[in-house]
Formats: sequence, structure tokens, C-alpha cells
Amino acid sequence: MIRGLSTTAANFERTGAHSAAADGATGDIRRDLRLIAEMIEPGARVLDIGCGDGALLGHLVRHKNVDGRGMELSQSGVNSCVGRGLSVIQGDADRDLEAYPTGAFDVVVLSQTLQATREPRRVLETLVRIGRRAIISFPNFGFWRIRLHLLFFGRMPVSHLLPHPWYETPNIHLCTIRDFVAVCDEIGIRVERSITLDRHGRPYSLDPHGSLANLLAEQGVFVLSESRREAKATAQPAG
Repeated sequence: MIRGLSTTAANFERTGAHSAAADGATGDIRRDLRLIAEMIEPGARVLDIGCGDGALLGHLVRHKNVDGRGMELSQSGVNSCVGRGLSVIQGDADRDLEAYPTGAFDVVVLSQTLQATREPRRVLETLVRIGRRAIISFPNFGFWRIRLHLLFFGRMPVSHLLPHPWYETPNIHLCTIRDFVAVCDEIGIRVERSITLDRHGRPYSLDPHGSLANLLAEQGVFVLSESRREAKATAQPAG
């Protein structure tokens, strides 16, 4: 239940760089979360992993009438979500996703969390197993400002997407957009749609396989599915 990305991106871009007004349709949530929300159909079964204070999940429940569930590692985040009336449990993406059955959700969301997991490859494989589609967003460590910071200062960069100094950061597996596309190819995950965002959260029309996306985009949003599921279904042994 993923809406067409081209229409979503066009609508998203028209919101403008400095629009801070929250209306009844979008709510006051981050730009990348608004983009993700527009990609999810009303009434979908959704699992939001690393849901934080429940901003996206609450928006989806209120405005899309989704059957929404959440998983959050921090107790404070769980408490905030429960206080909003959301169905959220405390859990770890590295350990607690395996218990979900195959195809349990229409959409599984992992926003700005993949780089904090201990086994991101395994997490990706699990996401496309338990969900018909997975929507992943992450900061692009190949962004040109990060490259220049490393080149001129020789120190790990700090930004609004990577706000922690290296000795306190939860981000243990940072990657570039090209790294992400390569691992999806390697483990047989289909990239159905992708969009790259600038430092203001506005979408670029760039091919994620190309060098420009890896250089200019500060973050990426990808819609994934398990391409091997169809192969498994058709490759039955002869009777």
C-alpha cells in the first residue's frame, strides 16, 4: 500500500523550503516524515520501528486511519507514545523483529534508525520479510558537506541529522547512498522507489545509483520489497 512516488515528490516539493505552518493534512512533523506519510495508503497495517515520541505514528493514525503499531528502544519514547494513546512496545530492532510472522504488515517504517543498528544487513532482510513493503530513511554519509568537513578539519562531522560527537553517537554503521543501494543488490532486496533529499528536506530528482545523488543528497528515502519472495514461490521442486 504505497502511493506513487512521483506525485508524492511533486506535492512535497511545492510545500516550500521555509513553510512552518502545520495544517490538518500534514501536521507539524519533519519533512522526511511528511514524505513517508504521503507514501502510505489509508487503512494500512503499519509498524513504525524506532518511532521516537510517536510523531509519525500519531499522524498516520489520526489522518490515515492506519492500523498502527510501534517499537521504540527508549523508555521515555515509549512513555511519550503511550501518553498519546498509541500502541507502542519497548523493543530493539536488532533482537525483537524476528518474532513477527512473514507479511504481518503492509508497511514497515525505519526512519533515521538503520545506522544505529548493530546488524543493519540482517535488519533489512527482516523488514522486507515481515512487511510487504519497507520504507527506510537514513543520513547520507557521502553528502558533500560531510566530505569537506573531513577533508578540511579531519574530524567527524556534527550536523542536524548527525547531532552527536563521535564518542557519544548511537550511529555505529553510517553509510552512503551508494553503499545502501549496493547492499540491497547484494542481498536480493528490490528497490521499488527512491528519493533523495537536500539539507532542507526537499526532494531531488536524482538517480540513487548515480554519483550526483551520493554527493548532493543529505538523506535518502527508499521503498523496498523482498524480490526473492517471488523466486521462492515459483521455484518449487518437481513432484
